[in-house]
Parts: sequence; C-alpha cells; structure tokens
Amino acid sequence: MKDHLNREHAHGPYPQPAPGHPPADLGAVAHALPGMQCGGTLWVAYQTRRTLTTLEGRVRLNLTVRRCHNPDCKRYHRPYRPAEEGGWALPQSEAGLDVVALVGALRCGAHRSVPEVRQRRRERGVLLAERTVTNLVYRYEELVALRLADQSRLREKLRQQGRVLLARDGLAPDVGHAILWVLRDCLSGEVLLARSLLSATEAALAALITEVQQALLPVPIVGVVSDGQWSIRTAVRSALPGVPHQLCQFHYLCEAAKPIYEADRHAKKELKKQVRGVRPSEQALEGRPAPKPRPPVPTAWRCAAPAPTTAARRWLPPVCSW
Repeated sequence: MKDHLNREHAHGPYPQPAPGHPPADLGAVAHALPGMQCGGTLWVAYQTRRTLTTLEGRVRLNLTVRRCHNPDCKRYHRPYRPAEEGGWALPQSEAGLDVVALVGALRCGAHRSVPEVRQRRRERGVLLAERTVTNLVYRYEELVALRLADQSRLREKLRQQGRVLLARDGLAPDVGHAILWVLRDCLSGEVLLARSLLSATEAALAALITEVQQALLPVPIVGVVSDGQWSIRTAVRSALPGVPHQLCQFHYLCEAAKPIYEADRHAKKELKKQVRGVRPSEQALEGRPAPKPRPPVPTAWRCAAPAPTTAARRWLPPVCSW
C-alpha cells in the first residue's frame, strides 16, 4: 500500500524482494492522522520489515513508521505503525490472521489434536512447529473471548431478538473451590456473564442477575431456567419478581427418571435371584458334576492371616481343593 505498507513475497530463509514489487516510498511525506491529540502531522521516522507465514506462502511487509514531532503533544516521538498491518497479523506474531483462523477452526470446530492440525497445515504447505500451533490456538481463544466480550455487538443482537431467556448454572471444580457461575441466553446461545464466587448465597446470586439486567436494558428477561437450587430460586424471586422460573429439561428428566430407576433396580435384584440357579442345572444336563463348595476357613486362621493386597492377590497360587 502506497506510503504505508508494501507487500512482497519472500523466498528462502532470508527473504529478498520479489521482482516487480518496488519498496515503499522513503520520502519524508507529511500525513495527518485523524484523532491526534495535538492535531498536527506525522512524519516518516523509519522503515522496518516483517515476514509472515500465510496460507498463500511467506510474505514480507515493508512498514513505514511515523512519529509526531510536536514537543507539546502527549504522543511526542511515539511510533505509529500502519493501520493496515493489523489486518495481516497480530502484534509480535509470525503467522497471518488466516493461519490463526484456520488453526482455531480445526482445533475448536473440528476437534483436531495439535499434531493433526500441524499435519493439515503441512499438507497445505504451511510448516509450523507443534509449539507454534499451540500458541496460535491460544491467540485464537483470545480473539474469540474479545469477540464475545463486545458489549455493543451483544446489545445489538439482543435488541433485534427482543427478549432474553436467562439460563444460569454453577460448576465447582472441587470441594472448597470457588464456583464458576455462567449466565447465558437460551435463545441466542450468547454468554452474558461468567464469574467465580466463593459462596452461593441469595445476595451474591441476586447481584449477578441484577448486573446482567442492567447491562441488557432495555431488553426484558422473560424467563429463567436453572437446576432448581434453593438459593437460585430465592435469588430469582428477589431480583426478578414476577418472571417465570422453571427447571431445566435435563434436571427435570433426571428427577422424573428416579422412580423408574428405583423400580428397575428392584426388578434387577429379583431377576438375579431367579437366574442364580441356572448354572448348576446346565452342568447337570451336560453330565458334568457341579463343583464342590469350598469349606469355610476357620475363624482363627482368618484372624491371624492378614488380608492380601490387590497387587499381592494377583501373584497368589490357585487354591487347591481340600
């Protein structure tokens, strides 16, 4: 791009300019930058180069860096890199945004492992180490997190939707750890709030609901879905009076299946009682004598001999018949 960024294809370990691609203009051409605090102009300070790995191959960028020469400006002598550079790659990254997007799609969308993602990149001519692939997955997750945290995008999407069906649930990694509470919209699938709390009291949960309600104004919350925990019920009743609150389908089906599960357990016990005598009958029909039951071990022996461990039990010799 003229006076700012010049793209060149790179060849070999030390990239050289490809023929037919002239370098960027090195002249001291003045340019005004919109939004400057002093309202002055930016002058060319120096030029730098940057090599990127894209899906089309290795690309070298010639960057024209500018600075403000007004001593009264708060941004005095701070470098301004071309804005077009952000459309190619992230800061301090050697991979283009197209490579980051494809790695993230293979890892998070297609659920490929890191070696599989690296092999797919190798098939397309993009050579990346496994550690580089892992770092690109982290960068992709950061970009997705920034996208989900964009409140203006979220408000516009919910405004077009017209209503919010709030779902909330908590996940405790282990006993005594903080509980991660997630509040999301069931209609759009967007996560509205995620926060860790040490306690699940009514006041703490009601504060989360109030925070989401204030962030979503003027989109109304028409319903709440949860697992039916008592503290959640009271928090919803205090923060959203008059809003319907119901049990989620998964927990509802689990509660409905409990009587059937208990009846099935009882039927399984009764069936086992009737089937236990089948094996001796089969052996009698085949003409083989049924195995003799082992005599009980004397009580004195059982008290004196320690119980073998699981590892030692594997190496014990077979018990001989008495």
